[in-house]
Amino acid sequence: MMAMYTRVLTPPKSTFFLLGPRGTGKTFWLQENFPDVKRYDLLRTSEFLRLLKSPDLLRQDIETLPSGSWIIIDEIQKLPQLLDEVHSLITDSRGKYKFALTGSSARKLKRSGANLLPGRSINRIFFPLTLRELNQTPTPESLMRWGGLPAVRSAIEDKDEMLGIDLLETYVQNYLRQEIQEEAAVKRLEPFVRFFEVTSIMNGQLMNQANISREAGIARPTVQGYFDVLVETLIGTYLPSWRRRVKIKEVGHPKFYFFDPGLVRALAGRLREPLDSIEAGYLLETWVFHELRAWISYSGCGGELSYWRTTSGTEVDFIWTRGKKAIGIEVKLSNSWKSEWSRPLLELAGDGYIQKGFGIYLGKQKLKIGKLSVFPFAEFFDALYKGEVIES
Repeated sequence: MMAMYTRVLTPPKSTFFLLGPRGTGKTFWLQENFPDVKRYDLLRTSEFLRLLKSPDLLRQDIETLPSGSWIIIDEIQKLPQLLDEVHSLITDSRGKYKFALTGSSARKLKRSGANLLPGRSINRIFFPLTLRELNQTPTPESLMRWGGLPAVRSAIEDKDEMLGIDLLETYVQNYLRQEIQEEAAVKRLEPFVRFFEVTSIMNGQLMNQANISREAGIARPTVQGYFDVLVETLIGTYLPSWRRRVKIKEVGHPKFYFFDPGLVRALAGRLREPLDSIEAGYLLETWVFHELRAWISYSGCGGELSYWRTTSGTEVDFIWTRGKKAIGIEVKLSNSWKSEWSRPLLELAGDGYIQKGFGIYLGKQKLKIGKLSVFPFAEFFDALYKGEVIES
C-alpha cells in the first residue's frame, strides 16, 4: 500500500490551475482537500470522448449543482476547448461555481490558444515531495538516488528498491516517451530518446547545444526544440545566469535541470548503479534546486532563481533575487567545508551584490564566516522552512 504524505500547499479559495509533472500527487492532494466534489478525469477514455463530442455537456452537468460547488477537471490540457465552457460558467454564474483544473503540460494549452481564464483564475505549481513532507528523513544519498516522486519514495520507505526501480523505469517508458509523442511534440521518438539520454548526463550543467547535437546525432535547431518540449511539459526547467551589471564578463548560457533526481538516473540508465562523485554532485544540486523552487512557490515569497559564473570559473550555484534583495547559495558534496568555497559569496556580499550567503554541505557542524552561514544538509532546509533563508 502506498504511503500517504501530508502536502504543504494551501488550497486556494477561488478557481485555479494546478500544474505539475505527472506522478507528483496532484490528484491525491485534490481528493484530500476537495472530497466529494464533482470530478472529470480526462485520462478516462469514456469521459474524454463524451466531452470531446459534446463540450456543452459540461455546462449541463454543472448547472445541476448547488451554489458554492467546486468542480475538478483533471488533465485539462487533454481537452483545452473545455476552458471556454468553464469561462462561460464562471461569468454567467457570477462566482456560483469554482474550478480546480489540473494539468501535466502547459504545451497544449499554449499551442492551442486555449482560454486561460485571465482575471478569473490563479496558478499553482505542484512539485515532488520536499523533505518536510516526507514521513521519514532520508539521507542525502537516498534523495539523490531516488528523488521525490511519492510512489517511489513510498517504495523506498518500505525498503523495496526493485519496486522503486520499476516505477521510475515505467515512468520513463510509459509516460515521458509515449505522452510526449502523443502530444505531437515530436514527430519521431527515436532521436528524442537519444536526446533524453544525452541530456540526462548533462543535467545541472551549462547548456551546450552543439555538444548535445553531436552526441545525440540530432540537428542543433531540433535540440533547442526538444528542450522547449521538456520545459513546456514540466519535465525540466532552465536556470538562467545572473548578471551583476558590472564590467566583469559573465557566462550568459542557462543551465538545465530535470525536475527530479530519480528521473535523471532513470533516463541515464543508472538506477542499478552506485552513485559516482561527479553524478552525485549535480544530483545534490538538483535536489536543492527543487526545494528552493517549491519553497518559493508554496510560501508565496516570490522572486527569481539564477546562477552566477564568470569566464574565469568563479561560480555560485544559486542566486535568489526579488527587487533589491539577493542571497547566494553554494552546494558542496563534501563532509568538510573548504575556505576557497566561501570566497565568491563573501566577495559578492562585500561588494553589496547580495545581503547574505549560505553554504550547504554534508558535514555535521554549522559554520559562520562573516555574512556566510554554512549548514549541514538537513539543517539548511529546516532554516529554509522557517523563513530564515529566503525572506517573505
